[in-house]
Amino acid sequence: MATLVLERVGQFFVEGDRLEYTEYGSGDQWVVLLHGQLMPRRMHERLARAIAGEGFHVVTLDLLGHGRSDRPLDPKGYSMTAFGEQVVALLDHLGADEAVIGGTSLGSNVSLEVALAAPERVRGLLLEMPVLDNALEAGLIAFGPLMFLARFVPLSITVTRRVASLVPRGLVPFWTGIGLDTLKQHPAPMAAAIHGIFFGRIAPSSKQRRQIQAPALVVGHPRDPIHPAADAAMLAEEMPNARFVAARSIVEWRATPDRLNQEAIAFVTTCWSARDIVPGLSSRRPGS
Repeated sequence: MATLVLERVGQFFVEGDRLEYTEYGSGDQWVVLLHGQLMPRRMHERLARAIAGEGFHVVTLDLLGHGRSDRPLDPKGYSMTAFGEQVVALLDHLGADEAVIGGTSLGSNVSLEVALAAPERVRGLLLEMPVLDNALEAGLIAFGPLMFLARFVPLSITVTRRVASLVPRGLVPFWTGIGLDTLKQHPAPMAAAIHGIFFGRIAPSSKQRRQIQAPALVVGHPRDPIHPAADAAMLAEEMPNARFVAARSIVEWRATPDRLNQEAIAFVTTCWSARDIVPGLSSRRPGS
């Protein structure tokens, strides 16, 4: 039976743009979870509740252009580095000195940006399906047509949004609801977001990734054409304090999440219980 935790919705502003988040639980041991591209923060609702049920303070964030956050039209507003800055701004807004930062796909890459930009704020990295060297072509094939439709056949995106909005969320399974929420896009900001993400830096370079000292748990999926397990395994090899975990299938963490939830909870617990996570760095006290 799931543990009941306190949940509340909040908002903050970055350069005039409004971003929305949900908090689960309380305390000073923070965890931030970031969604995949075009998906809402609600995709991590169940994982957030599971981690918060173990006593951690978990926050899920809608990055700019996603979910219930603002959706500006300028592609320059969408980049991995800008998303990373939004996460740091969230930590400042919450008064969180440190957090375990994690996410799926886009959220995984943004977490790496946070680790580079503000390593002193990152207690650990929980990374699922990073998009690195082996995934770029497949990502362009998957999202390129969506950008084309949003730019040149915007009615297709608008009609899809309206149809998805007609389905009552209480009548469909959880992940069906997440899929329907993902389809609720507006053509112009959707095209701007895809443009900004794929024509900017997708991820830190291999040299930069090797410099990330934070402990990391990297989860890869077998037979995933957009998020090859080879990328996740490579990232775990590059980062000096990372461990690779192979999912049993693409849908394991969605359909039968217990095993990977426990891996995530154990990792977060280790990050917050360790006094001196990285040899040679100053001692860190739990909850400091």
